[in-house]
Amino acid sequence: MKFEHLIEINDPLNPLIDTITPAQLWRGLVLRAESPKLFVPHLDECSIDARDADGFTRRLRYGELVIEDRVLLAAPHQVRYEVAAQKDISASSLVMTIEAPTPERLWVRFQYDDGHDAATDSANAMYDDFRRSAYQESDIDTIRILRELAGQGRLDGMLN
Repeated sequence: MKFEHLIEINDPLNPLIDTITPAQLWRGLVLRAESPKLFVPHLDECSIDARDADGFTRRLRYGELVIEDRVLLAAPHQVRYEVAAQKDISASSLVMTIEAPTPERLWVRFQYDDGHDAATDSANAMYDDFRRSAYQESDIDTIRILRELAGQGRLDGMLN
């Protein structure tokens, strides 16, 4: 299943939405990668195992399930999560890209790829519809939490 969607961050025509700067948004997306428990309530534990110039590797524990992934940071516009195939989990990826079509507008593009071929996608169509909906709701929650953190000043002056 390949799935992508956009979430608008800044809309100059909507005065009810607080403006977030590109730097705040970047810091928030990195924070989501480094401290995912702030964003994923059912995550039991996250440890960062190794850092390098491109990003870091993590171990995420959900009860008995442990997932190892790699986070690649392309500052200041893209965070990429890569999960290698492990036990019952197939290789997959999530890419979050900050887009600024104009100086006043800001978006995040979320791109998911579960690594399955077309035949598998066809067999899993109903399940994939549910997953797309769940991913979109999770991403909306991520942006809601980032807005709250930005409003509290918690995304100001952190990392660059």
